[in-house]
Amino acid sequence: MRYLSQLRRGDASAGLVLVIVCAGVVLASLDLFIVNIALPDIGHDLHQANLSALSWVLNGYAIVYAALLVLLGRLSESFDRELGFLWGVVIFTVGSVLCGVAPGLGWLIGFRVLQAVGAALLTPTSLSLILATTAPEKRQGAVRAWAAVGGFAAALGPVVGGILVAAGWRWVFFVNVPVGLLALAVGWWRLPSVAGHRVPRPDALGALLVTVGIAALTLGLVEGNDWGWGSARVLGSLGLAAVSLAGFLAHTMRHSNPLVDPGLFRIRPFRGASIVGLVFSTAFGAMLLATVLWMQDVWGWSALHSGLAFAPGPLMVPLFSFLVAGRLIERLGPGRVIFLGSLLYAAGMAWWMLFVKLHASYADQILPGTVLTGAGVGLVMPTFIGVGSGALPPASFATGSAVINMLRQVGLSIGVAVFIAVLGTPHSALGTLHSYQLARGVIAAITLVSALSGIVFLGARRAGAEPAPAAGGPATAAASR
Repeated sequence: MRYLSQLRRGDASAGLVLVIVCAGVVLASLDLFIVNIALPDIGHDLHQANLSALSWVLNGYAIVYAALLVLLGRLSESFDRELGFLWGVVIFTVGSVLCGVAPGLGWLIGFRVLQAVGAALLTPTSLSLILATTAPEKRQGAVRAWAAVGGFAAALGPVVGGILVAAGWRWVFFVNVPVGLLALAVGWWRLPSVAGHRVPRPDALGALLVTVGIAALTLGLVEGNDWGWGSARVLGSLGLAAVSLAGFLAHTMRHSNPLVDPGLFRIRPFRGASIVGLVFSTAFGAMLLATVLWMQDVWGWSALHSGLAFAPGPLMVPLFSFLVAGRLIERLGPGRVIFLGSLLYAAGMAWWMLFVKLHASYADQILPGTVLTGAGVGLVMPTFIGVGSGALPPASFATGSAVINMLRQVGLSIGVAVFIAVLGTPHSALGTLHSYQLARGVIAAITLVSALSGIVFLGARRAGAEPAPAAGGPATAAASR
C-alpha cells in the first residue's frame, strides 16, 4: 500500500477534479434510471409480472441511497475525501457486477442495495472534493456543472438502458464496470488529498428511523392497490411510517449530534433548495417510470425503440443547464428560474396527459412533452443543487450536500410509489389510458408545487446575494471556529 501511495501524483486542477468525480456521479445518477427501461425485461426473464414487486428494484436502491447519504456524508468528513470517493466507486462497481449475475429478483434487489451503499458514499464526497478544490467565487458554477452532469446522466438513463437491453438486461449493470474502473484508476493517480477533520460519531439511530420511515411509506403506497387501502397491512405500513418519521424529527431536535443538523435549515438558500429538490424529484421519478411503461407495455415498443424515442429530453438537460440556467439566474434569481423550469416541466406533463393516445404517434404525442420536460430538468435541477450547496459553510460541504441529495432520492422513491398507486390495475385499454392521464395530471400538479416553492422559498434573489451563515448546529458549528 505504501508503494501504491508513492505512485500517486495528486496534482489535479479544480477542472480535472470536476471531470474525475463527475465520472462517479454519472455512475450513481445513471443507475437510478437506467433500470427503468429494463424493468419489463427483468420481470419477464425473472418470471415476475407484478409491478409492485418489480418496483423494489428501483425503490430498494433509492431508499437505501437516500438513507445512507447523510450518514456516510457525515462519516466522510473525518477522513480524506478522495479516499471516501474511491471506496464508494469500488463498492458501487462490485455491486454492479453482482447485479449483472443475479439469479433471481430477491438477489437483484439485495445487490442493488449494495450499489446504493457505494453511491451514497461517492456522491457527498464527490461534491465535497469539488467544493474544497474550487475557488469560492466559482463554486456555484462548478456545482451547477456537477448537477447538470448528474441530471443529464439520470435523464439519459432510459436511452442508454434501451440500447443495452437490446443485448440483454444484465448489461445495464455490466456497463458500470469499465466506467468505475477508469474513474478508480485516474482518481487514485490524480485526485488531490483533501484532509478530513474530527467530527462527532454520526447518529445511527436517526439513520435507522428515517430508513424505516421512508421504506414503510413507500411500501404502503406501492402495495395499496394490491393489499387494499383499508387493509391492516397498508394502514400498518403508513402508521409505521408516520411514527418513524415523527420519531426521527423529535430525535433530531433533541440529539446533541443529529443525523441532519437542524441549523442547516436556517440557511435560507439551503432550506429552499431542499424543499424544491424533494418536490421536483417526486415528479421526476414518477414521470420516467410512467413514460417507460407506457411505451413498452401499452404501445408495445421495444426497450431500444423506447430509449431512442426518449433521447431528445436528455439532450435538453445539458443545453439548458450550461447555456441558459446560469445566465437566467444572474438576471432573474434562482427562484424565478426554478419557477420557469417547473412550468416547462408541468407543460410537458400536461401535453402527454392531453395528447397521448392508445395509437402510437411519436412526433405529435411524445416528442413535444419530452423536449419540454427535458428543458425543465435542465433549468431546475442544477439551480437548486447549486444554490443549496453553494450556501454551505466549509465544514458542512459533504454533510449538507448529502442532505439535499437525500431529499432528492426520497422524492424519487415517493414519485415511483405515487405513480403505481394512482395507476392502479386497469382492466381495459380505455381504462389504462384514463389511469395514465390521471397519473400525468397528478405529476403536473406536483410540479406546480415545485414552481411555487421556488418563488416562495428562494424568492427572486440573485445567486450569491445572500451570505451563507454558520448554521449553529453541531455539523456547522465548526465553520465558525
